[in-house]
Amino acid sequence: MQEYDVALKLLLRGSAKLTMHELTGSTVETWLDIEMSKVQNSRVDLLGETADKGLVHLELQSGNDATMPLRMAEYCLGVFRLFERFPRQVLLYVGEAPLRMASELRGDDVWFRYRVFDIRELDGERLLESEDVGDNVIAILTRLRDHKDAVRRIVERIAGLMPAERATALGQLLILAGLRHLEETVEREARKMPIL
Repeated sequence: MQEYDVALKLLLRGSAKLTMHELTGSTVETWLDIEMSKVQNSRVDLLGETADKGLVHLELQSGNDATMPLRMAEYCLGVFRLFERFPRQVLLYVGEAPLRMASELRGDDVWFRYRVFDIRELDGERLLESEDVGDNVIAILTRLRDHKDAVRRIVERIAGLMPAERATALGQLLILAGLRHLEETVEREARKMPIL
């Protein structure tokens, strides 16, 4: 189940620039690979630095998790310990079930919050029109008027890539399509194109 995590991270770090801007409101200039050492080894999904030296933390989640606010707070403090700056945090939910996670942790004198974003809130049509194939592939997870047409458009776009890029993009599309039960649709469309 973690293969979607790898595919999404590669897309978001690479060619899904419009998607990242929609989620965070900024453009990541540099991706920072960090591990937060502790008794347990915590690793944020994506941490980037913007042009104005702000930090952006994007966490990916495919299922509802009641402990997410605590995890996000721990990640935030871990990043602060390493960089002496608080990151702007976004939890990106890519699951199929309705989103039911809280976006804050509250106590008597403590209030920690972050942004929770259901990927279905992104404008899938806009991502399909993007020049970046990463945005096109991520569009498969959004709320679309016609998933079959979207798959056809994405596969057509992938068919125009160089062979090495084509294989990677098609693999990522197949993985993400699995989160929406569209693998067979992708395979059917790929057979129609000179991809395989």
